[in-house]
Amino acid sequence: MDRVDCVVVGAGVIGLASARALALAGHEVVIVESQTTIGSGTSSRNSEVIHAGIYYPSGSLKAQLCVAGRHMLYRYCAEHNIPHRRCGKLIVAASAAQCEGLERIAARALANGVDDLQRLCAAEAIALEPQLACAAALLSPSTGIIDSHVLLQQLLADAESAGAMIALQSEVIAARCDGSGIALDVATPDGGQTTLLAKRVVNAAGLAAPRLARQFAGLPQDCVPQAFFSKGNYFSLAGKAPFSRLIYPLPEAGGLGVHLTLDIGGQARFGPDVEPLDIEDERQIDYRVDAARAARFYASIRRYWPALADDALQPGYSGVRPKLTQGGEDRDFVIQGPQQHGIDGLVNLFGIESPGLTASLAIGQQVGALLA
Repeated sequence: MDRVDCVVVGAGVIGLASARALALAGHEVVIVESQTTIGSGTSSRNSEVIHAGIYYPSGSLKAQLCVAGRHMLYRYCAEHNIPHRRCGKLIVAASAAQCEGLERIAARALANGVDDLQRLCAAEAIALEPQLACAAALLSPSTGIIDSHVLLQQLLADAESAGAMIALQSEVIAARCDGSGIALDVATPDGGQTTLLAKRVVNAAGLAAPRLARQFAGLPQDCVPQAFFSKGNYFSLAGKAPFSRLIYPLPEAGGLGVHLTLDIGGQARFGPDVEPLDIEDERQIDYRVDAARAARFYASIRRYWPALADDALQPGYSGVRPKLTQGGEDRDFVIQGPQQHGIDGLVNLFGIESPGLTASLAIGQQVGALLA
């Protein structure tokens, strides 16, 4: 049995940001990751958008940590030369009937501390993006894009520079919470097994976080939410991107609608859609994109980009949100510490979906404070 100060389970963007915060605070940190690479789950299967903090209920963790995390992330990117661009975003009303929805979004954004939204009439929006069709729009200048893979590498580099270590292909298969600490049984790449006895543990396993929490003997099971999985499919655009900004329709149940985003190289992609998965846990996820789903994309996209040509969309990639509810209703982030579950030294992170990437540094900071 190896005794360690902190174990962070999961090397996605939240786990790495938490490990970085703990290592910079002087803790001995071991990152345990079941996959062969860092960030292979939700962290690298998303829109790579730096969100402003517009959509989330006022006072929620999503709202607070998105706004705080956005400022931290832009500063972090500038300090470490992480590829990013504050390109801006247009949220568009396709018809006059949807304009009231824009006003509700603007009011919520202001309540969240996002005070730079600009209301645009159709002519003003089209002057910015000539291929756009809309009745009105909101311009979010503080929305941007980021290379999530470089971000992940930098977070790990920071953590390792502060003394953290990472163990890939190492899966936690059981855990016990008792007075001496938290014992984690870890399957190792050579087919063996080791036990880590930690003073502090961060369950940042993403899609697997609820399943992992249920393996903790001594953790009250009523503190562990049921996991639901919502797949989002993306399609890439053949040819030059028609817009210089991100284009979002009004939100829909379970997501933000089929929007247009850009990667750092300027390639346009559309998605995600919302595809609830009827599976028991994340090990059953099939990430393949069904090309037939493109038929639904064309109608949605043409509401704001009528010039989309037939056969212009190609299957891209997919990601899965770690949802805590079934259907369209969203729940807030769950950052669960000893005050909630009674286990000293344990923090569980559940339901960290969008805007988790934007909020990652702020979440890491909060985890560090809980385990100080």
